[in-house]
Formats: sequence, C-alpha cells, structure tokens
Amino acid sequence: MSLASLLFALLYYVAAAVLVGGLAYRIVGYARTPAPLKIPTTPAPTTGGGVVLRLAREVLLFESLFKGSLWLWGLAWLFHAGLALVLLRHLRYFTEPVGSWLVFLSPFGVYAGFAMAAGLAGLWLRRLWLPPVRYISTPSDHLLLGLLLAIAGSGLALKFGVHTDVVAVKSFFRGLLTLAWKPLPADPLLWLHLFLVAALMIVFPYSKLLHAPGVFFSPSRNQADDPRDRRHLAAWAARLDS
Repeated sequence: MSLASLLFALLYYVAAAVLVGGLAYRIVGYARTPAPLKIPTTPAPTTGGGVVLRLAREVLLFESLFKGSLWLWGLAWLFHAGLALVLLRHLRYFTEPVGSWLVFLSPFGVYAGFAMAAGLAGLWLRRLWLPPVRYISTPSDHLLLGLLLAIAGSGLALKFGVHTDVVAVKSFFRGLLTLAWKPLPADPLLWLHLFLVAALMIVFPYSKLLHAPGVFFSPSRNQADDPRDRRHLAAWAARLDS
C-alpha cells in the first residue's frame, strides 16, 4: 500500500475519532446545561407532542427561517436538502450489497450536489453583499462556507470531470471499517476531496455547524409553553427546593 493510502487511512481514523468524541462531548454538555427559566419562543405548543412536531418542522422545513426571510430560507433549505441527499448517496461506499432504496436515490444524489453548491454560493454571496450580515460575519463563517463549497465543487468535478476509480474508493473505505486496509487511487483531485472532508469532520464539533444537534437542546424550541399548568424547576433548583 502506498504512503498516501496509509496517511489517508490514519487521517480518517483521527477525523472519525475527533468527530464522534467531539460531538459526544458537546451533546453531553448541552444535555447537562440547566434551563432555569421557561423561555419558549411564542406562539409555542403547550404539550410534549406539540414540542415534537415543532422540532420536526424546524429540522425538516426550517419553519423559523421561513417566517423570517424567504430568501434565506430558500438558500438554506436548498443547501441542506442537497447535502442530505449527497450524504445518503455516499452510503454506497460503505455498504455491500447496496440496498434497492439507495440505488433509487443515487441519481437524485448526483444532481443534489449542484443544489448543495448553489445554496452555499447564495449563502456566501448574502454574507458578502448585505452590509448588516457582512458586518457580523467572522473569518470562521467565510472559512466554513469556503470549505463546504470546495467539498461540493471537488466532488462534482470527480463525477463530471476527472473520473476516478470508485470501486477502489469503496474498497478503501470498507477496508477502513474492517481494519483490512486497501490502496487508494493515485488521483490528486480525489486526495483533495478526501482531505477537505476529513478537515470538515475535525472542525465540525468546534464550529457553528453544531447548530445541527444544538437545535434539539434549545430551550426556546424544546420547551412547552405550560408555566400556568406546572412549576418549572431546573434540576439544581429542584434539589434546593426539596
């Protein structure tokens, strides 16, 4: 196995460990953070089932963005929907045999890459064009958008431009899962794409991209508007009150 294959194998083990460990650490921190006040954004549901439906609408349809800005909602939904389909399509590199549902989704996943790139480009232009948004944007915001757009662009280039040996790529990643390492194709564009993906995995738990799991722990979204029906106490306050 070549030195490049060995380095990428080690890189992906490190990236996976950082991603999983970092996400677990952050999620545990979110779960342990007390919520001493009832602060659901109104109008809010008054039951647990209503809260579940509200979170589902927020995660799947971006309800709050839709109410705030149709342009931002459209760009964000285009990017996230495209990303979801692209990620699902990439499952074929880790599964054998490939399920029929994945075979059905694969063609949509190819063109979802264009939707992902278009959404990212629009979100980045928004940050550069609108003075209020440009003023509050930080270098990390631009770096993350650039990293995501570079991943989408290099992936599309591999599909429609410089083709690579996808069978060997699948063999490489399945080998990582089974600890039976396989060689990676000697393709510089593939190496760039994989390096960018590994970089995203490493920075994900320490960036604003944590809004993905964080939305489930937001008190303004996950609380029912029922202070008149029951007394709300954080865990530490309940211990003092007992």
